[in-house]
Amino acid sequence: LITGAITALLTIKAQSGGSSKSSSSREFKNFQMTFLICYYLAMLADWLQGPYVYALYSSYGFSKHDIAVLFVGGFGASMVFGTFAGAAADKLGRKRLCQAYCILYILSCGTKHAKDYWMLMVGRITGGIATSLLFSSFESWMVCEHNARGHAASDMGATFSLMYFGNSLCAICAGMMAEAAADLKKLTPVSEGSIWHYGGYCSPFDLSATVLVFALAFITMFWSENYGSKEQSSTGCDQCDVVGKQISKDSRIGMVGLIVSLFEGSMYIFVFNWTPSIKSKDPPYGTIFAIFMIACMGGSSLFAILIKNHTPESMLRFVFLVAGIALGSITFVSDPAMVLAAFLVFEAAVGIYFPAVGSVKSQVVPEESRATIYNLFRVPLNAIVLGVLLNNLDTTTAFTICGCMLIAAAAFQQLLNTMMGRPSAGREMLATGDDKDSLMAKDSDAEP
Repeated sequence: LITGAITALLTIKAQSGGSSKSSSSREFKNFQMTFLICYYLAMLADWLQGPYVYALYSSYGFSKHDIAVLFVGGFGASMVFGTFAGAAADKLGRKRLCQAYCILYILSCGTKHAKDYWMLMVGRITGGIATSLLFSSFESWMVCEHNARGHAASDMGATFSLMYFGNSLCAICAGMMAEAAADLKKLTPVSEGSIWHYGGYCSPFDLSATVLVFALAFITMFWSENYGSKEQSSTGCDQCDVVGKQISKDSRIGMVGLIVSLFEGSMYIFVFNWTPSIKSKDPPYGTIFAIFMIACMGGSSLFAILIKNHTPESMLRFVFLVAGIALGSITFVSDPAMVLAAFLVFEAAVGIYFPAVGSVKSQVVPEESRATIYNLFRVPLNAIVLGVLLNNLDTTTAFTICGCMLIAAAAFQQLLNTMMGRPSAGREMLATGDDKDSLMAKDSDAEP
């Protein structure tokens, strides 16, 4: 109740202080809504699958080790193939790769009906590639389209805030929808001895595939295509070589990638370890997850308030410190209520982090290689996740590592803030719209 009340107040405050400038224009609102509907459908489809992946594999009778290998296959595919998928998005078009996300994830959902290990592994691999596209191509399309249509750079923060506020709502709705679907009918083989099944834990994946069909249709009908640099060499290796040169010329890009990997790596470690950390009799995990998402929504609303007076990069420094203290404190407390409170603080930090880091990436990452670089950011992230899965860390060690990673992220963010505050030709090149006008105005004011 307390978490919900705080989130409601933050949301009301964020909406009541809205600006009446360009962000209220009909053209911008239409663009924003066109993007958000498709993004919410894509995220809803992803959330519908999450709670029942492990449960489905277990119901098919696979061992914990076999299931872990399946998960490794998914994260490994995301790490290896995601880089090339990003290059393809920049070269072939972000809209096409968002459509490919829908198709690949529909295929992944279809494999869940088979009680066959290697069929399920194929599904994990296609799902891993799809996940890389979800977390790079959609955002890349939005940033490019926003700038191409000439919308104010300041309005992008509002879109990022709504993305992750709505994402938390999608997660809550998906949890209820998936549970209702799974309870409709028990898991049943199509015929005696058949590897194919329906009902039970397959149902949430069917529901996800249905949502993906709608997402695919809306993207196809309402989105225009945009690209990175079509003049670049067509091979993935050459594209990565171009990206390497861009990173060597602008060290801020690599710094952002390091920060993203540290924070989101700690977030995945949290996902794997929060359940065993709540040591009470029969804890209501579904309710706890819903509270987490409400706290995350509160963080997104708080970002919408703070962005009016603070830059995203200045927020992130404190977000990382607070998140590091919250997860690091888990090693020193055992009371379930205190542990839950620390987790809620971390989830609120997650709610601020995603719109804030999205704004920072939109400033730093060059448009012509945006999807490729976003996927490269996920390579060390997936390596961290694989390390956690393969080493079976106890919760104390895991959260100690999280705390250290987050404090390190805060230190690197401070360094990035210094780098972003230093005027340079690169910074002027990356500025667009109102930002570029502001930079030129500052330069003219400085002239004698």
